[in-house]
Amino acid sequence: MTGNSLNHASLLAPEWLAVPADLNALQDPLWAAGVARNDAGELAIDGIPVSELQRQFGTPLFVMSENDFRTRARAFSDAFNDAFADICGGVDVYYAGKSFLCTAVVRWVEEEGLRLDTASGGELAVAHRAGIPGADVALHGNNKSDGEIHRALDMKLGRIVVDSLAELERVARIAATRGETAKVMLRLTPGVHAHTHEFIATAHEDQKFGLSMAGDSTDVAGLSAAEEAVAAAAGFESIELLGLHCHIGSQIFEPDGFALAAEKLLRFLAAMQEKYSIVMPELDLGGGYGIAYTPVDTPRPPAEIAQAMAAVVRSTCAELGITAPRISIEPGRAIVGSTTFTLYEVGTLKTVRVDVPGPDESAENVTHPRRYVSVDGGMSDNARPVLYDADYSAILASRTSEAAPQLSRVVGKHCESGDIVVRDVYLPEDVAAGDLLAVPGTGAYCWALSSNYNYLARPGVVAVRDGSARLIVRGETEQDLLNRDMGV
Repeated sequence: MTGNSLNHASLLAPEWLAVPADLNALQDPLWAAGVARNDAGELAIDGIPVSELQRQFGTPLFVMSENDFRTRARAFSDAFNDAFADICGGVDVYYAGKSFLCTAVVRWVEEEGLRLDTASGGELAVAHRAGIPGADVALHGNNKSDGEIHRALDMKLGRIVVDSLAELERVARIAATRGETAKVMLRLTPGVHAHTHEFIATAHEDQKFGLSMAGDSTDVAGLSAAEEAVAAAAGFESIELLGLHCHIGSQIFEPDGFALAAEKLLRFLAAMQEKYSIVMPELDLGGGYGIAYTPVDTPRPPAEIAQAMAAVVRSTCAELGITAPRISIEPGRAIVGSTTFTLYEVGTLKTVRVDVPGPDESAENVTHPRRYVSVDGGMSDNARPVLYDADYSAILASRTSEAAPQLSRVVGKHCESGDIVVRDVYLPEDVAAGDLLAVPGTGAYCWALSSNYNYLARPGVVAVRDGSARLIVRGETEQDLLNRDMGV
C-alpha cells in the first residue's frame, strides 16, 4: 500500500483538507525556492540536507532561504514601482520588521532597496545596529514611550506613525523641547473589514489602533478623530505632517479591501486639503498580504495586488482633481513567511479514539482514530495556532515513505492542551521517533512571538544561501536563561 492511495480520508479531518496524492511531494506555494528532496529522498535546501542542519545546529530550528527572501522583496518593489510609476513616480516599500527582524535581515532589506518599518525601541535598536539610515525607517506603535520617541528623533527617522491625538501632542512636545521637527503620519481606521481572523483585523472601529474616520468619534458634532488630528498637527510648529496611514488587517488574499481603503483615505485627504489648505504628500496603505500555509490558500502575486490598487488610486485622484500622493506599502509576512520552515525531531506518538456522529440522526457514533505526533518544540516557537487558530502543514523531511496516509496532529512538548503546531495533516503511518518533520511558512510571527514557556530555550535561525548555511540568530541555551535569574 502506498502513500498515493486516496482511500484514507479521515472523518475527523476538516473539509478543506484532502488526502495528498503523494505524501512525499512538496506542494506549491508552501515552500521557498531551493527546497527540494535530494536523491536520497531527504528534504534539502540549496542542496544541504536537513540531517546536516540538525547535526550542525540542532532542533527545533528555523531554516530560512536568503535568496528567496531577497527575491520576494524585489518582487514587491518591482511590481509596485511598475504599477505606480505613472501615478506618483513609484512606491516606497517598507519591510514590516515585526514579522521577523534581525541585523542580517535589515541589511538584506537595505541592499534590495527597501525601507524598514519598526514598532518598538527594541526594533529601532536592531535597525541602528544594522546601520540602515534613519531616513529609511518608520516607527509604529499605539503607545510609544518618551524614550522611543527620543530615539526616533535621535536616529532622524523618516516617519513616526502617530496613533492617537494624545500621542501626537506628546511627539510635538518632545520635538519642541529638542528644537526639532518630527516627521509624522497619522494612522487612520477607515472602517474596512478585511476577511481575516478577528484578532488580526485592525481597521474596524472597536480596537486599539488608529484614529477613527467616523464623524461621531469626537465630542464635536460631525468632526472625526482623524480630522481633529489633522487640524491639530497643522497647528504644531514641531510637526511636519507627511500624510496618512492605514492597515486593514493581516493574511488577506483579495485586493478589494486594500483598494477600498485607498479610495476612502484619498477622499479624506482631498477633503482636508480643501477645508484646511493642508497638502499631505504621502499615503501609506500598510500591509497584510496573505501567504499559503496550507494547500488551499491562494495568495495573490504582488503584481496583481499592485495593479488593482494602482487602478483605484489613479481613478480616484483623477475624479477628485488632486495630485496623487507618494504611496507606501508595508509587506512583512508576504516577504519572509514562505522563506522559512521549522525543523523538528519527532518524539512520542500516541493514537486516540474519537467519537464522530454517524451519517444520520438515527445512526450511532463512529469511533475514529487520531494520531498525536509530538515534536521537540511547540507553542514556544510557534504561538500562532493557539493565538489565532492558525493552520499549518507538515511533511516527513528526513526520508520518503510509501506508507499509507494517517491523519495526524503535530503537537509540542509544553504543559498545555492547546500546544498544537499543526492541527490536521496527513503523514505516513510509519512516522516514528527520531524522524524529522518540516513545517513550512514559519518565517513570519513565529520566532518573533517565541517564548521561554516551560523554560525552553528559543531556537536559532539559520540562513541558507548558495549551498552555505550560517546562524543569523543564535539559539538560546539554558545558561542564557539562568543568566537572567538574579538568584535572590
